[in-house]
Amino acid sequence: MKLTEIKKLEGKIILKSGLHIGSGNMEMHIGGTDSPVIKHPHTLEPYIPGSSLKGKVRSLLEMESGLMIYTEGDVVSSKILQKNGVKDNSALKAKCEAILKIFGSSGADIKDETAFGPTRVSFADCYLDDDWQKMAKNNRWLLTEEKSENVINRIKGTAEHPRFIERVPEGTRFKFLVTFKVLHYDDAALFDTVLLKGLKLLEMDALGGSGSRGYGRIAFEFKDNNMDDKFKALNPFSEEKKP
Repeated sequence: MKLTEIKKLEGKIILKSGLHIGSGNMEMHIGGTDSPVIKHPHTLEPYIPGSSLKGKVRSLLEMESGLMIYTEGDVVSSKILQKNGVKDNSALKAKCEAILKIFGSSGADIKDETAFGPTRVSFADCYLDDDWQKMAKNNRWLLTEEKSENVINRIKGTAEHPRFIERVPEGTRFKFLVTFKVLHYDDAALFDTVLLKGLKLLEMDALGGSGSRGYGRIAFEFKDNNMDDKFKALNPFSEEKKP
C-alpha cells in the first residue's frame, strides 16, 4: 500500500432551497431564532461543515448498498463482513469493502488493520463562494433568513406551537473541496464510481435538517468541465436496473 496520487474534486455547491445545518447552540435569546444555523465564529458567516457532507454521503451510500438491514441502525463497519448474508454474497461484500476503504472504520472493528488502510476521502469545510459573497455584499443581501413553522391542529384547523428556524437562503453558493488518496491500484475506480455516486445521491436527496419539508436541496457545479459533464450524466441506479 503506497500513496501514489491525491485526486481532487472542487467547485461550487448551489443551494436550490433554504439550508439548515444547526449550530448546536441551545441558548435562547429574546427575539432570537429557535434553531440557528452554524456560522464561522469570527466572520459570523454561514458555512457547510465537511462532516455534514461526509456523513450524509456515507449514509446515502449505505442505504443504497443494501447493507443497512445487517447494521441494526449503526454505521457500516468491518464487523458486517462476517454477517451471514454478506460474507457469502460477493456483491454486498464488495459494496461493504468499498465503503470501508473510502470512509474508514474504527480501529477497534478491524482485526487486520492492513486490510483497508486509512480513510481515502476528506471533505473540507465549505465557505461562501468569493464571487457570490461579493455580489451579496454589493446588493446588501442577508446571509440567513428566518422561516416560521408551526403545527396545525387537525380538529380546530388552527396553527399551534410556532417556532422560528434559521436557514441559509436559496441561491447561496459555497466553495467545496473533496480530496481522495489513491493507496491501491483499484482505488481510482472507487473515486470514479462510488464516491461520485454518493455525491449524486446527495444532490438527489437533501443536505442538513428538514429535508422532508423541502430544505437542503443542492446542486454541485464542478470546476473541471469534463467532470461536470460526467456528473450530470450519472445515474446512480443504472447498475441496479440492468437485467
